[in-house]
Amino acid sequence: MCGIVAYVGHRDACPIIIKGLKRLEYRGYDSAGIALMNGELNVYKKKGKVSELEAFIADKNVHGNIGMGHTRWATHGEPNDVNAHPHYSTSGKIAIIHNGIIENYASLKTLLLEKGHTFQSDTDSEVFINLIEDIRTTTSCSLVEAVRLALHEVVGAYAIVVLSKDDPNQLIAARKGSPLVVGVGEGEYFFASDATPIIEYTNDVIYLNDFEIAVVKDGELDIRTKEDVKQTPYIQRLELELESIEKGGYEHFMLKEIFEQPRSILDSMRGRMIAESNHLMMGGIREYENKFANAQRILIVACGTSWHAGLVAEYLIEDLARIPVEVEYASEFRYRNPIVNENDIVIAISQSGETADTLAAIELAKSKGATIFGVCNVVGSSIARATDAGAYTHAGPEIGVASTKAFTAQVTVLTLIAMMIGSKRGTIETSKLYELIAELEQIPAKVEQTLKLDKQIEEISAIYKDVTNFLYLGRGYNFPVALEGALKLKEISYIHAEGYPAAEMKHGPIALIDEHMPVVVIATKDSSYEKIVSNIQEVKARKGKVIAIVTEGDTTIPAMADHVIEIPETSEHLMPLLSVVPLQLLSYHIAVMRGCNVDQPRNLAKSVTVE
Repeated sequence: MCGIVAYVGHRDACPIIIKGLKRLEYRGYDSAGIALMNGELNVYKKKGKVSELEAFIADKNVHGNIGMGHTRWATHGEPNDVNAHPHYSTSGKIAIIHNGIIENYASLKTLLLEKGHTFQSDTDSEVFINLIEDIRTTTSCSLVEAVRLALHEVVGAYAIVVLSKDDPNQLIAARKGSPLVVGVGEGEYFFASDATPIIEYTNDVIYLNDFEIAVVKDGELDIRTKEDVKQTPYIQRLELELESIEKGGYEHFMLKEIFEQPRSILDSMRGRMIAESNHLMMGGIREYENKFANAQRILIVACGTSWHAGLVAEYLIEDLARIPVEVEYASEFRYRNPIVNENDIVIAISQSGETADTLAAIELAKSKGATIFGVCNVVGSSIARATDAGAYTHAGPEIGVASTKAFTAQVTVLTLIAMMIGSKRGTIETSKLYELIAELEQIPAKVEQTLKLDKQIEEISAIYKDVTNFLYLGRGYNFPVALEGALKLKEISYIHAEGYPAAEMKHGPIALIDEHMPVVVIATKDSSYEKIVSNIQEVKARKGKVIAIVTEGDTTIPAMADHVIEIPETSEHLMPLLSVVPLQLLSYHIAVMRGCNVDQPRNLAKSVTVE
């Protein structure tokens, strides 16, 4: 959620930090700030966008070779200048930036107030830095030792960077639960919440593990655990390209990422499926192939869009592999005392690989002896490292807060998993398997064809941009797509929208339908087609406006719908990969026409790294 950038080296720190904060804007934030060491420890911070901070510091002395910056997504305390990071300690000699939540901040604050510390903000982060200062003053220890001891006192999640006026050539960072990446250059180091601010300067990174403390002093990096055990860092080479995090001529990242889906789907299949020889192979599954084949149950844990991809996987795995599947909100899973055993497989899905609720669900399932399989997009992420095995989606960086290509990449990988398990278990006929492989190979081209409907969808969007409610209906494989379409519209246009199984309309939502209610019906040719035709007739009988997503060549539904969007024909198992695309474009165009911030919708963050 919050974004962290820090630099120490031979360059001017401020331009690097400001550019890095702009790269992290997609994470969602409400204020920004920077701290620089240049004889003094100077902090500048403002409510609003990084551009407002940049204007604020334009006439300030911002030169210096060591500094840190932060974009805040408010948890404790309203968004304002005072609550923005960085935060000074009471003495003003130490400053901190912090991503995460300190759960025991209230009791710590009471204790620190009794000791004479003062607080300017309402944040838990200011408590953290005063705790560090209190330990240093009380014990006369070094700042690094004070940070280490403070980590034993705080409960919760954190990624922190600390600077001190008394140690002007030293930068201290630590993490637990919130991501922190160290970029390694020649005589310089970069710290960030993810690799996007770093890639411009170096491809060599270290992913800090939980409870690790990184200290750069006089050009040397030292990493230790909070028990003060020295670690030998593993330096990874990033494959990320700078061009992939630029807009590339598109007006918004979201539109770029929608149009990248033919490639991202293909990349998620590449090397895993060879259509010419009907071959399927996924390295992450190979070692656990028998475990999958003999699983008594598969649990899928995810949040948001990833949860919708998990629902598609439930249909796929139960249909093709005949294994019972339960799809759980990760945010609820750990709090309801779930029944998990060592014969279960848990598939954790997350675009960022840092989703706090999903990580907590993984830890709970691991404690019960389950096998954990991860599906995520970010190499080296926390979920990738916490699971027994897994598969990357290879969607490339997704900067827009509202996931688009991540969803189709996840569904692609989950489809391959279902096909592989079904083949291993013998629950899918060979002819059917080969048919699906042939159909899946054609999906990138069919998505490309679907994207050519953009102009038509923009015209439909103009008609409905000012409505206050939308209803999305689907059956079978298209029901999760209805949920995803409604979520996209809510996220970026702020229009209330709900997704429902079409048959459930009669159990309540039909009461809402009148001439002012647009109803998006995903009505492609599949085993539920006749039923969905009846559902459309029920909507039209109540004067609802129907926007129908249909299979090319359909003549029945166009005769009754107000608007028809024709997409290519494919197997119903694969239809979500096509039917979701018009819904992404519909939400995008409506949001643009309403003047919404498409890439950074209000109150949302790309990576939810706190509970």
